[in-house]
Amino acid sequence: MTKHPMATHLHQDAPKTDDEQKSGNYNIFRDSLLRYCGYANEVGESFRYQYPKFVAPSYALAFGYCLADSISAGYQELYVKEDGGNEGTSSKYDTRSNETRAAIAFFDTLLWQSLASVAIPGGVINTIVRATRFSVARTAGLPLAVTTWAPTVMGLGSIPFIIHPIDECVDFALDNSTRKFLES
Repeated sequence: MTKHPMATHLHQDAPKTDDEQKSGNYNIFRDSLLRYCGYANEVGESFRYQYPKFVAPSYALAFGYCLADSISAGYQELYVKEDGGNEGTSSKYDTRSNETRAAIAFFDTLLWQSLASVAIPGGVINTIVRATRFSVARTAGLPLAVTTWAPTVMGLGSIPFIIHPIDECVDFALDNSTRKFLES
């Protein structure tokens, strides 16, 4: 996947090396274990029927992560990239003020993170857990442990499989909507 000039949110699957961390390419929100806070709501949705009181805090943690990453992206654009190191950005985008670029980076990252890390995956996991719960409830002869925990296991087990397709869909949607508007 090619990196869109405004896509400040793109995650790297491989951990950063010491040289990459020292060169300033290290982002604590994307290159450390902190990035898993963005998946907190998926875990909360998976455990919705066992521990319903943890769902709202899991969303608060995930949205807090999204907000912190967005603030960081805006800060990076405003202060760190003043040296002209706007790699991958178009010349039209480069002519904007630092404040404008920072606001765009903040908005783009917040929108992307809210959709790709919280709203869509939360809905997908909720649907998977609900459908599994519906199915096991109507299957006679299953042990209580299976009817209780199968929906949670299915929700947790589906997380690794839904992340990248959702990320790519959100990238496609934003590349063909808000990012086109923000580039003009």
